[in-house]
Amino acid sequence: MMTLYRLAYVAALLLSAPYWLVRMLMQRKYALSLRQRLGAVPERVRQTAKHGNIIWLHAVSVGETLAATRLVEELERALPGHTVVISTTTAAGQVLARQRFGEDRVFYFPLDLRFAVRRYLEALHPKLMVLMESELWPCHLEECRRGGVPVVVANTRVSDRSFRRTQPVRRLWQWMTGSVSLLLAQSDEDARRLHALGARPGQVQTTGNLKYDIRVGTEMPITTLLRTHLPQGLPLLVAGSTLAGEEEKLIACWKQVQRAVMILAVRHPERFDGVAALLDQSGLKWIRLSVWRKAPQPIAAGMVLLLDSIGELASVYSLARVAFVGGSLFGAGGHNPLEPAQWSVPVVQGMSYENFRGPVDALRAADAIELVTVDRLCTRINELLFDATHAGDMGGRAREVFDAQAGATARTVSAIVRMMERL
Repeated sequence: MMTLYRLAYVAALLLSAPYWLVRMLMQRKYALSLRQRLGAVPERVRQTAKHGNIIWLHAVSVGETLAATRLVEELERALPGHTVVISTTTAAGQVLARQRFGEDRVFYFPLDLRFAVRRYLEALHPKLMVLMESELWPCHLEECRRGGVPVVVANTRVSDRSFRRTQPVRRLWQWMTGSVSLLLAQSDEDARRLHALGARPGQVQTTGNLKYDIRVGTEMPITTLLRTHLPQGLPLLVAGSTLAGEEEKLIACWKQVQRAVMILAVRHPERFDGVAALLDQSGLKWIRLSVWRKAPQPIAAGMVLLLDSIGELASVYSLARVAFVGGSLFGAGGHNPLEPAQWSVPVVQGMSYENFRGPVDALRAADAIELVTVDRLCTRINELLFDATHAGDMGGRAREVFDAQAGATARTVSAIVRMMERL
């Protein structure tokens, strides 16, 4: 089975090589990450690993890195003498991880090639591997098994789409999870699906969703600046984690709004320039926040501010009267509605939310979120923006849901510590 997988993986890499070569020529960050992904362990990380007792945690991108922040802190507190090093797959995740944890213990996750994975395992000698959510790679898991490195999958979720797609390859999934000591599920439904896919008895525990434990300070430099320059009394819409097609719809909506301000936060940094071009063509007044913050000026009613940075959206939500959570209008599965919910901000989003089914269902049950079709988006955003009482009531219920679900980090750490004590 592994031989077939390796052949297929290498073939896929070769077929996609021209695409990545173009990306590397156009964007230097891809070239910089490739050496690490091929097994070149950064010297700064090697120096960190010399202290010993390493826990290697892998967080794919921004969302997983945010969810891992408290987990890293609590693991190091519960396991004195251990150091957590963090890998990411995406450049955006890498930037945020370095901001949160420092460069000396952050690096890119290796490609799923035996020689690349082995170089990291040999350099780090990890006592434990923690994978966030459902990031399972066959070669990586096999090398961990061979090296005697226990693997825990934390904050595990099985979306509707993943459950359907995994059914035809259950044998491969069962083989991969045979190398996993613990699968820590976000919800009872995720646990049920893990068992249905073939998880072993005792392998699965429900510990909750780590994203309910994300606590972000309201006053980052950008929020302080915005708070002092936003028009008094005018409502603010924060549209976060938007994907292609959603910006066009939001821009069309905004042409109908005169007495409010919108902050538009695009999900993927490589799309900042493309969305800037859309705003140029729209005729709306707009500015990049990276430009505005260098010489802050009063913000006029009707303006759009393009949040072209990484790691600030969760705090910027605190300023909003209403939040739109993207990735939800056109079947992408949605993004995290808990980020605005923690600030008592009501959420409007599209009908696609399978990636965050548990949080969305909890918010729906509390009447703290609005799910809308594309045709209803503009109307519902406009209604909530200019009904402060209704928006405030919804936001209060959203915060209650957020607070009621806290505690996943403590349960996750407890499960990991108990497992390590048995080793």
